[in-house]
Amino acid sequence: MTVTDILSPECLTDPVPVWKALRETDPLSFHEGMNAYVISRYDDVERAFKDPVFTSDNYGWQLEPVHGRTILQMDGREHSIHRRLVTPAFKGSELTTKFVPVIRRNSRELLDAFRDDGEVELVDAFTTRYPINVIVDMLGLPKSDHELFRRWYTSIMAFLSNLTQDETVTANGMRTRDELEAYMLPRIAERRAEPRDDLLSMLGTAEIDGERMSDQEVKAFVSLLLVAGGETTDKALANMMLNLVRDPDQMAKVRADRSLIGNALAETLRHSPPVQMIMRQPSEDVELSGGTVPKGATVICLIAAANRDPRRYSDPDRFDVSRADLDFSKAYTAAANHTGFALGRHFCVGAMLARTEVEIAANNMLDAMEDIELAAAPVLQGLFTRAPSKLRLRFRPAH
Repeated sequence: MTVTDILSPECLTDPVPVWKALRETDPLSFHEGMNAYVISRYDDVERAFKDPVFTSDNYGWQLEPVHGRTILQMDGREHSIHRRLVTPAFKGSELTTKFVPVIRRNSRELLDAFRDDGEVELVDAFTTRYPINVIVDMLGLPKSDHELFRRWYTSIMAFLSNLTQDETVTANGMRTRDELEAYMLPRIAERRAEPRDDLLSMLGTAEIDGERMSDQEVKAFVSLLLVAGGETTDKALANMMLNLVRDPDQMAKVRADRSLIGNALAETLRHSPPVQMIMRQPSEDVELSGGTVPKGATVICLIAAANRDPRRYSDPDRFDVSRADLDFSKAYTAAANHTGFALGRHFCVGAMLARTEVEIAANNMLDAMEDIELAAAPVLQGLFTRAPSKLRLRFRPAH
């Protein structure tokens, strides 16, 4: 029997056959439980990200309750000013000079804890800690608060992935919102009064056309950054390592030519993206493959299904760091031809930061760990985001 319900146990176990069934038999599927339309073909998902008729108004109920109002909900001039206020920190010279040393130090410190052990559970020991530690340090907040932020991040992420609307998860998310606000607002005010050389001061003092972000907007951006900068990098790194360990030929290519790490990440974002779906809401009726989406409806864009559409990629289920039909030179820009970072005006502002973090971590791991293999079968979990919940690896320490 063909399963096309994205909340089914079958989809949680292995979504790939469900994505395929949706693409081929029901490219515009209405999900009654979520009261939403599900789209799965590349052309439709690409259009939902690029065509201005598809708004991000859905974030009003999806994200705002836990983050406050963020850049993701903005359009027009407000969106472009906010984007210009936050972008400098995440690319170019600011990223290279200020934050790369922070990223390198965090990668090395986490790796030092297990580099001689010959075995590691990579998710707990490294991937879930690394991006959050980097963000806390970039913001200029105390290292002693790493664990606190990790707890908040886990709680916010659970709130956002709560497709079944579990009330305990919702209550936890709301409590986290209040705790994070109580923690951040005095520190934001402090940095505005006495700026330092850190991301929080940059966000508090950045000005474009006489406009600055309010304290609440800075707080909302930090909350969003925890999730967008934490969850994606954490799961992308775990998925990429799993893809490479499972395919010794690809691993050998990347070991021999480290410039291919960027390709391995881009191909992971296509083949096994950490974020599997993003929602949009059209401002008028829209024709897509399989019918019409009515104005104001919630549309679930299945990134993971679109990225394996055979209409777009040859042999789409194969992981290939030298894939001819993925434009690696544009993979981290709004002109990318995969949907792992979304596309168009809401293209992920932290794409270069994610790439930098993954490249540094992967290089360090490959330097420290030889002959990496799976020590146990990985268990992939999640629907909204997906990656191994545990990734136990055996390796020969490099000396």
